[in-house]
Amino acid sequence: MTGGIRVERNGAIATVIIDRPERMNAFTLDMYRRFGEAFEVLSVDDAVRCIIVTGAGDRAFCAGSDIGEFDDSRSGREQARAYADFVNPMTDRLRFCRHPTVARISGACVGGGLEIASLCDIRISSSDSRFGIPVNRLGLTVDYYELELLAELAGRRGALEILLEGRVFGAEEALRRNLVSRVVAPEELDAEVQATAERIANAAPMVNRWHKAFVRRLADARPLTDAERDEPYRCYDTEDYRAGTAAFRDKRRPVFEGR
Repeated sequence: MTGGIRVERNGAIATVIIDRPERMNAFTLDMYRRFGEAFEVLSVDDAVRCIIVTGAGDRAFCAGSDIGEFDDSRSGREQARAYADFVNPMTDRLRFCRHPTVARISGACVGGGLEIASLCDIRISSSDSRFGIPVNRLGLTVDYYELELLAELAGRRGALEILLEGRVFGAEEALRRNLVSRVVAPEELDAEVQATAERIANAAPMVNRWHKAFVRRLADARPLTDAERDEPYRCYDTEDYRAGTAAFRDKRRPVFEGR
């Protein structure tokens, strides 16, 4: 896939690369479209068990949307709303992806780039990465859709502090604010991300997908239905359950087929 978004496959692990390093991997409108298309394809592919999201090079994970396009794509309220109405469904395909996702963060992870990372289930950062949403320096607000992601991780007051100061801060502070899952030395980043993806890919894929869906459902205030309460027990009817328990008894590593 071209146009600033690349997809690489290594067995059950797919990597989606935001590939525009000369612009700190900032998104154009077309890149958002291609990003959404990539996740639409990967999400329905049962051969995929984990997806890594990263930026090309080590200068930036992603610097958000390309400000150079704003005059053409966000000139006024109605055009800005139309822009968001297009972009949000594209990034939602990461947000609601069936498979576990891991963000590999190196360099600047700011603005919309931090929002992209926030959509991933696990976020692993190099210790020299930088974070922030300094949109108040541009006279811009974060809309409710984007704010929900930030507040979910950093809390409402933490999110407000990040936005009011517009400060760019380091990885250790991002870890304290729950914006990242763990921080490692730059030379350890690739190995840590790969090991994480392999642990996920080697586990029972249906179980991982169920757990993603269950955690998402718990964020919904509606009471669980009887059918929903029964769903966690479906695992007992799977071949993966039988394979996993047999391997445990035999003291060997299980091989899951996703059935």
